[in-house]
Amino acid sequence: MRRVKDRFGRLLDRPATVDISRYQELLKSIEWREAKLEKLTDEELTAAAAALRTEESDEDTGHGKGHGKDDKGFDEKHLAELCAVGREAARRALGERPYDVQLLGVMELLAGHVVQMATGEGKTLAGALAAAGYALQGKPVHVMSVNDYLARRDAEWMGPVYELLGVSVGWVSQTSTAEERRAAYAKEVTYGSVSEIGFDLLRDRLCTDVEEMVGREPGVVLVDEADSVLIDEAKVPLVLAGSSAEAETDPEVAKIVRTLRPGAHYERDEDGRNAWLTSRGAKMVEKALGGVDLYSGEHSDRLAAVNAALHAHALLERDVDYIVRDGKVHLINSSRGRIALMQRWPDGLQAAVEAKERLRPTESGEVLDSISVQGLIGRYPVVCGMTGTAVAVAEQLREFYQLRVAVIPPNTECVREDEPDRLYDTVEAKEAAIVAQIAETHATGRPILIGTRDVAESERLAKMLDEAEVPCVVLNAKNDAEEAAIVAEAGAFNAVTVSTQMAGRGTDIRLGGKDGADHAKVAELGGLLVIGTGRYQSSRLDDQLRGRSGRQGDPGGSVMFASLGDDQVLQYAPDATAGAPPDDEGRLTDPTTQRFVDHAQKVSEGVQLEIHRNTWRYTRLIEHQRRALLEHRDELLTTDLAATELAALCPDRWSELAEEWDADVLERAARQVMLYHLDERWTEHLAFLADVRETIHLRALAKETPIDEFHRTAIPVFKQIPDEIGERAAETFTTVEITTEGAALEQAGLRRPSSTWTYMVHDNPFDTDAEQALQRVRAMIKKVRGGARR
Repeated sequence: MRRVKDRFGRLLDRPATVDISRYQELLKSIEWREAKLEKLTDEELTAAAAALRTEESDEDTGHGKGHGKDDKGFDEKHLAELCAVGREAARRALGERPYDVQLLGVMELLAGHVVQMATGEGKTLAGALAAAGYALQGKPVHVMSVNDYLARRDAEWMGPVYELLGVSVGWVSQTSTAEERRAAYAKEVTYGSVSEIGFDLLRDRLCTDVEEMVGREPGVVLVDEADSVLIDEAKVPLVLAGSSAEAETDPEVAKIVRTLRPGAHYERDEDGRNAWLTSRGAKMVEKALGGVDLYSGEHSDRLAAVNAALHAHALLERDVDYIVRDGKVHLINSSRGRIALMQRWPDGLQAAVEAKERLRPTESGEVLDSISVQGLIGRYPVVCGMTGTAVAVAEQLREFYQLRVAVIPPNTECVREDEPDRLYDTVEAKEAAIVAQIAETHATGRPILIGTRDVAESERLAKMLDEAEVPCVVLNAKNDAEEAAIVAEAGAFNAVTVSTQMAGRGTDIRLGGKDGADHAKVAELGGLLVIGTGRYQSSRLDDQLRGRSGRQGDPGGSVMFASLGDDQVLQYAPDATAGAPPDDEGRLTDPTTQRFVDHAQKVSEGVQLEIHRNTWRYTRLIEHQRRALLEHRDELLTTDLAATELAALCPDRWSELAEEWDADVLERAARQVMLYHLDERWTEHLAFLADVRETIHLRALAKETPIDEFHRTAIPVFKQIPDEIGERAAETFTTVEITTEGAALEQAGLRRPSSTWTYMVHDNPFDTDAEQALQRVRAMIKKVRGGARR
């Protein structure tokens, strides 16, 4: 029967058809070993884990399937032994005996899959045991999470388990020094956020001495909250910049734009993605700027500044898209509701928002290097991950990462009661109903968790609850430092917690509070009630919010509120109308209205997928070029290739210097010169590609495919780079002064950035990817609708 299922899954090639029954057969063997392992001392248990390391080193650790051997290294015998030893280590170190389903998760992770495990089912421990398993195979492991807090928490929490298994573990965060990073990456298992691990890679790529590097060759990446990291974060490139200059702003332009009125001086598209001056608005701005002609080539810089200021003024809303704290603009991560640390818009828009808020502009500079999440993950020979909502993005995980999903059943069936959506004709009616529901439930003492979509909504709701005399705790981007403490108490008796983007917060909510003191009391009331104030841009995020309730068989409930006035409905289903009149409270109960809300969310999901897909189409070529150039850079850094090439390019100069300097000095000088020009040329190439990308959509007007044109333009230019690096290096080498430290590049005016800084660049709002994606999705839906009507 299993063979039939396997063949059927391969025939359909569905990414969520991984058959977990092959590992269920091993659970009896694992349980049989348990009684014997309990009798071992801690030292003997560690020795048992070390035996796995010793035995595995003598066997084939390739990725191909061998006789009775798992894809990623352990055969069935050693896989069962690892799980048995890991279970006993967890029992001793944490007082927690892993469930059978957790061990199934461990085995699927070791098979290189993304496992779906429900909230509260113990993903953190399963991930740790799998990471230890990979480490015992001799593979360095990075456990990648969505933020620093989770990385440090999990590394320290699981530390005793790793210690008993004889596996070293470390973690990196924003505050880690270079030495601390180097030490952490030297461990067998390293925890870190996707951004920190990515930024360390970018910084290492600028090192001119091997000893300056902090990382090492990648082996295995185990991605926690895999859908958030691999899908949601994948549209946001990680950037390393170099400069200490402030961005140029035009306060006069910001002041003028503040006086513009919508409809009269500018208009916005229905999606809220673009804004433009009307003829009346253009004349007003031109007059205010002294009678200039904005649309002449002479004043193109002024026009760009006006467009950026208008975008900041008309389309970006404080406490929705960003907050202001400590005199700085902080972007809000749209998928998690937290401050997006080190994330910023392209410099012109960033400066425009700062000018809008009357803040001092932050530093700007040239991009030295950048990498997408796909490019970062693609460096690892082995990729696996875990999340509570993988099936919803299974197709994308396969398309972008060639990963398949294994669904792990819960240890205890979920008994949460998920009510149908409650729909209203207006936002006001919806919010009044939400407050009434909260007040009624709170009167019983039942804990309530309210998931809002942005900071402004959370604060508005908190104010309404205060007026209704319902005390609440608010968690949003303004106080995310207290996140863990607030979330941990969300299940306490009488608790009311209002949270922005609750999905994927990463902290367990136990009934009765952190210590579970009132567990029974809260359970009798029905457990935690989750209330959503509107549909998220993805049904997956709705499911994550619901999943905060009903952990490990606990009772719980959830209900989503929505209205025809919600932004998502207005944006993606603008023609939505009620199928029947609302009742006295504004509630709509007809199926037609529900279909409009569902339709809006589906369009939103389609747009996000198209943006992701389009982004990857462009960055895939850049990643290929980066990989090729950096292989050459690594060779220059670690061998005498630079000396060999410059000796051939400048034989007379080399002979002259060889009479004066030792070979190691000349080799160091050659390496410094070659690396400088390689890094400089790559920076120039990135700037060139950015310019091409920003204008390439104009090719569509000539019936040409933008991505094809991008390739036709980018590839020939890249092919010239190696020769140009050699020419520039040769020119420098013939004149640069040589000292005992190598080439005196700074004295020759060739200075590397005095400082580097990192950030995650927000999707370019001036790019047409989103607009094109929306148009394509709408066209498809209209076509389907038209066909259905016919």
